[in-house]
Amino acid sequence: MLLSRSVAVFTALFFSAGAATTVYDTDNDFAPEDDTPQLDYKNPNWCHSPRLTNGEATCRSPRGGTYRSTLGTRCEMTCDRGYRLLGRRSIQCLANRRWSGTAYCRKVRCHVLPLIPYGRYTCSQGFVVDSRCDFTCQPGYRIEGEHSRTCLHGGSWSGGQPVCSDTDPPKIRCPPSRLKIAEPGKLTTIVTWDPPSATDTADKSLEVVLVGQQPGTEFKEGASVIRYKVYDQARNRAACKFFVRVEVRRCPQLPPPMHGYLSCSSDGNNYGATCEYHCEGGYERRGMSTRVCQFNRSWSGGPAECIPMEIKSDVKTASALLDQFYEKRRLLIVSAPNISDPDYQLQNIMIRQSDCGLDLRHVTVIELLGSPPRETGRIKESQLHSEVIEGLRQIFRISRSYFSMLLLDERGMDRERFITPISSDELFSHVNTFLLDEEEREKLELHRDFCE
Repeated sequence: MLLSRSVAVFTALFFSAGAATTVYDTDNDFAPEDDTPQLDYKNPNWCHSPRLTNGEATCRSPRGGTYRSTLGTRCEMTCDRGYRLLGRRSIQCLANRRWSGTAYCRKVRCHVLPLIPYGRYTCSQGFVVDSRCDFTCQPGYRIEGEHSRTCLHGGSWSGGQPVCSDTDPPKIRCPPSRLKIAEPGKLTTIVTWDPPSATDTADKSLEVVLVGQQPGTEFKEGASVIRYKVYDQARNRAACKFFVRVEVRRCPQLPPPMHGYLSCSSDGNNYGATCEYHCEGGYERRGMSTRVCQFNRSWSGGPAECIPMEIKSDVKTASALLDQFYEKRRLLIVSAPNISDPDYQLQNIMIRQSDCGLDLRHVTVIELLGSPPRETGRIKESQLHSEVIEGLRQIFRISRSYFSMLLLDERGMDRERFITPISSDELFSHVNTFLLDEEEREKLELHRDFCE
């Protein structure tokens, strides 16, 4: 209690200390100043009662646990969960009726969590203690790491920051499998298709890779597997496949004619293939020369046959005889002064030995022997008219005076002359080299052992 110096006399001051009361009476105009309180350890309200918002003051008084603000009382200051103590952790009630310090509780907050790419989070109580933040990712992404984080009492977050990773593979759909018919006369066909459709929940930019043959190219007979792979930016992969099947439509295999053979284009009996009939030496074709394999798997026309070549030896002119061989047979005309000519005798032996080889090469032998009026001409056993003999000698300028041989091609052109006998090997070599075309040489090679 502070007494003013200007207080008039007869003013009384009462100061309560414990149970006693001290009374000051003065006759003086002024009383002396005394601001030191008298210590009273029994006053239960020596200091004001301590309060700690969002916290608790635990006090111990010299007078016992039921007293919180007597002189000498000490209080321990603690904050509720989620609050941090600022100030003194322990305060004491002093003689000046004040506490030795102050304290207050401040709400604890964690720092704001950063956003994660391709994701988000939601928190139960914001960024205060015990608030839980749950992380989610955009479609196509998955959480890697913690799915949630909690604000701890110390102001830090539990766990680590997660990331959203693209772990979902893209989706790809291939075009349907397809069946194509090979083109006419070929064993292949060009096949095209639309590119596959590829999607991804995360990425718009996808890498599509083709494994197999490119569209728009020729596919051969049979089945081909076409595969596509698609990658997203995280290299997640998906794949699909389909089949391309090329079918070659085929006709029944054509049998070659008796005494003949077939030459066919492409694969022989596939759709669009053409087969041509050929006859061996001494035979000629009757019927269609070619047949085509059609889309309905049948051959056009009917089969041809090879029949023995009919030589009409009773014709009256050389041209009539030659017309029968035009573009069908080659001719070897042998001339000698008489049948006993030694060159003729030797050549005749070699020709008889090579008769089969001459037929394979489509060569017919005509013999002109002697001089009029006993001159003879023959094709094997068939005799020729004298007008035909004379006509041949004049057309090809064949002398009766000495032995000679004349080789004519299928068009009746003079290709070679021999004035001495030659072996069958020499004759065959000359025919093979200068008179046969490539196809005939291949055919001859297939029948090289036929005459042995």
